[in-house]
Amino acid sequence: MIRSIPSRSTIFTPRFSNRFRVLLTALLVSVSLSGCQQFVIISYLLHGPPTIEPDFDAETGESMSNPGVTVAVVCYAPTKLKWKFPQLDEQVATHLAYRLGQNHITMIHPDYVKAWLDEHPDWEKAAEIGKAFKADYVIEVELADFTLHEGSSTTLFRGRTEAYVNVIKVDEEGYGDRIFTKEIDFAYPTRVPRTSSDVSLGEFQKEYLSMLSERIGWLFYERFHGDMIGWAS
Repeated sequence: MIRSIPSRSTIFTPRFSNRFRVLLTALLVSVSLSGCQQFVIISYLLHGPPTIEPDFDAETGESMSNPGVTVAVVCYAPTKLKWKFPQLDEQVATHLAYRLGQNHITMIHPDYVKAWLDEHPDWEKAAEIGKAFKADYVIEVELADFTLHEGSSTTLFRGRTEAYVNVIKVDEEGYGDRIFTKEIDFAYPTRVPRTSSDVSLGEFQKEYLSMLSERIGWLFYERFHGDMIGWAS
């Protein structure tokens, strides 16, 4: 929806700019503080909370959010997991692709990747996907374990995933080298499981996959300290 632009006479112009107000607030707050404390308070108010650099960027010196870079995602689930979760590999890949796209990384649409995989059931290396779509990187998620229940309980839900996340960098000729690997051992909620009286298994699975995609996504885009505070229950 496109909103009409209000005339100048209907726009309220504050006496002080928002930036000036923030600066004034920061200065007033820091009056009673000293040295480093003042600097931290002013920096926080002016620039927001500090972010955590993605592991991929820190370890490789590269970034998937650079202009012109395209990325594809593929997920592998062993047969024992697909017996219980038949579409698990597709679900993880789709959630992760959308999560990365929401965070300013240009993604090959997961439906296109899925169609290519269906047409090429004998594919062996993730670089083949990169070559097919002319992607710069392929993120390969190898699932080792996946569960949605707390232990042997049938009424308590706590998802857990053990996986390896690999990144293959694809060159102009379509050949790829693995340049990044990270082991993931992720549980959600982090402290208190959910109960079947609060949420259905299907609803919890969707929520868990969303959180799992966020956790893996943090390897490739910035996050803030304290982002997991709300994940306790």
